[in-house]
Formats: sequence, structure tokens, C-alpha cells
Amino acid sequence: MSYGLSPLRPVFALPLSFSVMSAPTLTDFVLANTTLAPVPLVPEVVLHSAAEAMDLWELTRHDQPPFWAFPWAGGQALARHLLDNPGLVRDRKVFDLASGSGLVAIAAALAGAEVVTANDIDPLALAAVELNAAANGVTVRTLGGDQLDSDAHGADVVLAGDVFYDAEITALVLPFLARAAARGALVLLGDPDRAHLPPGLFTARARYDVPVPLTLESTETRGATVWRA
Repeated sequence: MSYGLSPLRPVFALPLSFSVMSAPTLTDFVLANTTLAPVPLVPEVVLHSAAEAMDLWELTRHDQPPFWAFPWAGGQALARHLLDNPGLVRDRKVFDLASGSGLVAIAAALAGAEVVTANDIDPLALAAVELNAAANGVTVRTLGGDQLDSDAHGADVVLAGDVFYDAEITALVLPFLARAAARGALVLLGDPDRAHLPPGLFTARARYDVPVPLTLESTETRGATVWRA
């Protein structure tokens, strides 16, 4: 779910102490602050998840919540949909935008994707993706940095779970998704009725009731839709 942007865009950067951490140190931080647990809507997948959002957020000293430490509603819905419909990704190259914990990327790999790339600008997210992929016995490539000006590296399928949480992010993500769809990629989105989901641009494929952390969503269940661009 987490995404950040180039110097001309809003930057959601880790404080210097995290941004210069080596990969083993990032991995240690994730392991020290999470517990391996099944995803509520997708129990086939286990993730290193945090018990308390606010405590971990304070530890990271980050402008945004630790998106990598929780299975967000949009990602859960999209992951469930991929596992229930593996033909969407089987034997195809997949790009997961704003991967966060890697839940959606892992689901794509479990569903039989040929190659899965998980992109996120947060180094802690990339560390979490690698740990979570290993815990689920799948291979997921990680790619850091802002990729919104790319063509998703030619992926056959482009996935995005819960990316419409901010108006500025939405305005920058939409052209990326539109370019992928225009060149023939299958673009699938998971969204729990976030305020910035553009109306009329996508076709609904499925709807799920998703268990979510009360401290993050102010409710224990959210409805989430899987959309196709």
C-alpha cells in the first residue's frame, strides 16, 4: 500500500537512521516488531504483522503508517481474488505497485505467476516483502524507488492494493495504471471504498467483507472491491 514520490512529489521518506540501514538491519527491525500470522481473509498466506499500529508507527518516526506491517483491506481482497482465480496471473509476468507487506505479490506467486516484482519506496517494506515471501515459500523480486514514470517493466499484469488513500498519490498513480492498461496489461486494483477512488474508470469484478485492524480502520470489517481498469 505504501508509495512515495520523486523530489518534485510528496516524499514519504524514512528518517536518516532508517534510510541508511543495511539490509540485515532492516530485516532485524521487521522481525523484532512483528509476529508471523495468517492473513484474516487469506489464511493461505502468513505475514510478519504488527500487533499495535500506533506503537510501531512511533518507532519508525515515519510520516505515514507502517504500511508494510499490516494486511490492508484492499490488498486482502485482491490477494483473495487472485488465489480464487489463478488464471488471471498463471504463467504471466506480474508487477505489484506499492507492495507494502508483499501480500498481493505473494498471492500472485502462489497462484502460479511466472515472475513477480514487488515495488515499494520504503526500504522497510522491501525487507518485509523478502521475509514474507520466504515464509510462504515463494520467490518475489523486490524493486525500490519511484516507478510511476515506468511502464511497469513490461509486466503482463499490474496489481495495486489500496492505493487511493491520498488525493495527490491518486493523481500520480492513475496515469501509471492507464499506460499499463493502454498497452494491453491486465490491471487489477483492490480498494475498500477509499475517498479518492475515481468513479466510473474501473469495472467491478468482486466484492469482499474484509477483517481489518480496528486501530487503523476504526472498524473491524470493511467492504472491499476488486476492480479492473
